[in-house]
Amino acid sequence: MSTKKEAYLCLSAMLRAREPRLLNDERAGRMLDAASYEEAAKLLADCGYPDMSHATASEVEQILAERRNELFGEIGRLSPDKELVDVFKLKYDYHNAKAIIKSEAVGVDAKRLLSDAGRVPGEKLLELYNEEHFSRMPPILGKAMADAKAVLARTANPQLSDFVLDRAWFEELRALAEKLDNDFLRGYAEILTDSANLKSAVRTLRMGKNQDFLAEVLVEGGSVSVQRIIAAGDRESLAALYAHTPLEKAAQLGAEALSGGSMTAFERACDNAVNDCLRSAKLISYGPEAVIAYLFAVEGEIQAVRMILTGRLAGVKPQTIRERLRDLYA
Repeated sequence: MSTKKEAYLCLSAMLRAREPRLLNDERAGRMLDAASYEEAAKLLADCGYPDMSHATASEVEQILAERRNELFGEIGRLSPDKELVDVFKLKYDYHNAKAIIKSEAVGVDAKRLLSDAGRVPGEKLLELYNEEHFSRMPPILGKAMADAKAVLARTANPQLSDFVLDRAWFEELRALAEKLDNDFLRGYAEILTDSANLKSAVRTLRMGKNQDFLAEVLVEGGSVSVQRIIAAGDRESLAALYAHTPLEKAAQLGAEALSGGSMTAFERACDNAVNDCLRSAKLISYGPEAVIAYLFAVEGEIQAVRMILTGRLAGVKPQTIRERLRDLYA
């Protein structure tokens, strides 16, 4: 057995052993049914979280960020493919890029909006942007931020800058899948693209925007081509595009949302279709697939914990939180 296969076998075994401690739907339900925020937070002890029963919303955010960063660091050190963690770090790079450019557009300080979970720490990315050192950023990100800055200067419209950054994010994700030469990762990139495009199409139709606007927001790389989505034009045609695909149910809910149905249910179904794709990694004994799936599971767990705890702190009704939660991996 090669050294790389041995390394993945050991890493996968370690992560599989941790899976029983992940937050699952049953545990999340108990947190929502708990009589108080304090009781809900204490239920996370079984998942390895520190006591957050007296934490403020900002302290919850800090604890969750530290948990994510520790995991990214650990997997980055142990994985034979050091760029595997970048699959998940990309999201935070582009979150930071959007926050920086939007803050510039409205003249506010972006620092409080930035995350250190990306490849480039948030404040470092802000510094490079302000000094226009785009060549010192990861290449695709640097070019995208330079282009987005130019679009903002020309149009004063931060939404158009967002479109530039979204396309670059998916371009980087596809490039990573090719560099790592992994079919599972290629499939993940494809369904993530399909989900994003379906969401964009439904939102565009709900807003009554035209095909030119839709062409701006869609990204290449999905199983349903951008040209076919643009040509669909109405809810029935849009739903038909995704028939017999993992997003079939989500597309049906999207069609309903265009006639007054729930956008929350539609967007939840899109995200759950992506989750289902990742769950298929459970059938793979070891390798990068198992690592990708675990990272995705922890990302989903952190999102759920944040939603439940900050929602309970804010007095949001448990049923409202429940309707917005995505299915958990465990």
